[in-house]
Amino acid sequence: MKNFITSLILLIILAGFSTFLIQAEKTKEVLGIITPTKIEVDLNNNNIIDNDEIICIENLESFSLKPTDDFVSYYTKALKISKNDIIGLGYLGQDFAQKKLLNKKVSIELTNHNNSECKSANIKLKGLSYSKILTNSGFGILDKQIINTEKYKENLKNAKKLHLVVLNHKSKKFHTLDCKFGKLAHDTTIIPEKELPTNAIPCKYCHKINEELKHLNNHNTQTAMYSLSLSQGDIRLFITDFTQNLKPTNTCSTKECKEFVKLCNTSKKSIDIALYGYDEMNDITRALQMAKDRGVKIRFVYDEHSNPSKTYYKSNHILKNLATESKSDKTDSSSQTNILMHNKFIIFDNKTVFTGSMNFSKTGLSGYNENNTVIINSKEVAELYTKEFEQMLSGKFHTQKEKHIGENKFKIGESIVEVYFSPQDKTSKRIIELIKNAKSYIYIPTFLITHASITNELLNAHNRGVDVKVIMDANNIYSRNTKHEILRKYGIPLKIENYAGKLHSKTMIIDDKYLIIGSMNFSNSGENKNDENSLIIKNEKLAQRYKEFFNYLWELIPNKYLYSAPKAESKESIGSCYDGIDNNFNGKIDLEEALCR
Repeated sequence: MKNFITSLILLIILAGFSTFLIQAEKTKEVLGIITPTKIEVDLNNNNIIDNDEIICIENLESFSLKPTDDFVSYYTKALKISKNDIIGLGYLGQDFAQKKLLNKKVSIELTNHNNSECKSANIKLKGLSYSKILTNSGFGILDKQIINTEKYKENLKNAKKLHLVVLNHKSKKFHTLDCKFGKLAHDTTIIPEKELPTNAIPCKYCHKINEELKHLNNHNTQTAMYSLSLSQGDIRLFITDFTQNLKPTNTCSTKECKEFVKLCNTSKKSIDIALYGYDEMNDITRALQMAKDRGVKIRFVYDEHSNPSKTYYKSNHILKNLATESKSDKTDSSSQTNILMHNKFIIFDNKTVFTGSMNFSKTGLSGYNENNTVIINSKEVAELYTKEFEQMLSGKFHTQKEKHIGENKFKIGESIVEVYFSPQDKTSKRIIELIKNAKSYIYIPTFLITHASITNELLNAHNRGVDVKVIMDANNIYSRNTKHEILRKYGIPLKIENYAGKLHSKTMIIDDKYLIIGSMNFSNSGENKNDENSLIIKNEKLAQRYKEFFNYLWELIPNKYLYSAPKAESKESIGSCYDGIDNNFNGKIDLEEALCR
């Protein structure tokens, strides 16, 4: 009897699990909201939206940010409202749909009323009809009728309070919704006037310059609101502002790139280069060639995929030809295959270290991506980096490296600098210690966060009253093990950036004291597999400068991206539809992408 009951329980559990698997297979993830009734659903579970994965809700209309002429013509008369009211309702409706559906699992019931733009279907969210949810919200329109008139009236009242404007991110001008110059501009977004950045200026053709708007002209409208570099004795910090350069170039235009060229031109003995890879920049190649011609010894270590055709950067051969010695991390060991040599550091004359998050590519060197760089003049720091470099040059990469014995903390002027290398130093232990001791704030502009222990400690800091804020790269919220949803769920304000370039920094700023920067992403691979280097710098002025930059970015990114996310290649990501870059790595560039058309 006991065996029978045990078998029966197992059968019930198995049946329940099978039902769960079948149900999970039926549900699909919503990856994007084009309008409240035009939804991107990942029907084939490949985490990419193909042209045939756009779903239109059956027999339902909605207000949207870009209503058709027919929609405007009919509903301005039927509802006795203006086009601006319709767009305002569309703004709120878009927010409503994103909160309800984005990144949620839904079930899809396809119908036969398809067209060239989308597949017609009914969508259910946890068994509830999305059509009913939308019509009950006052944003959906069924058979030309508003179903919930009370909600609609409330929505309309809120829409009128928005005072929406069209912001041109390139010119920094903002326009009224019906301004012809606003309509002609690329890289625009519709936002409430109260969310305008402080350096925005009104378009003189569609705004009357009255006393209320004059103060906007008094804001600093330079490339940035403060210097993007700061020297503290023998330490220099550089930050690139990717909101200013929406298209990569082959020009060495950033301060970091120019400083690198200057260091090459003044080097006398040696240049040791450890790079994830090289994407040729003429000024860089020329400076290194001139150094070699002067007798400077160049050595080079780099990342190489086990299949060379899949190596990410294609110009490594240029640096190999300039180097007297070079070594890649390519190996026959199955345990080391395709782990990354992800460093971006260079040692000049055994006394100066150039390091940070910036890849030596046109997207990095031209300032298209957001990065940081630190230049440290210190023989002691350079000696430690040289030991790390020579391990790799000898063929020891990744987990085959040995931990350095000796001091990794250095007093440099008014700064204390700690140096950590992955994977041997287990850097997260020190990062977690700093998070545990944080008293005031932790601000994190970062490419990604997937590290579980760091995530848990950030939640603990938030729960004890520390001001924790995160800005994350748009493309990496779809990476495996991303923690952005957990951080948001438990109350940490987290914005997803909406610019063409990558937010490529791997940074924490803590309590106007500490600055954590380097090549290591806050991930398990970054800590335990890849070759990486990280710096923890204790310096009040450097931390405060980076905090200013973080707050500047936070203000520029619309508040709606506290709960939703722009697609990396879409009209929401400023510049991404006109930059010539495959921003989401799906093989489509600019107007080939559905969300850019």
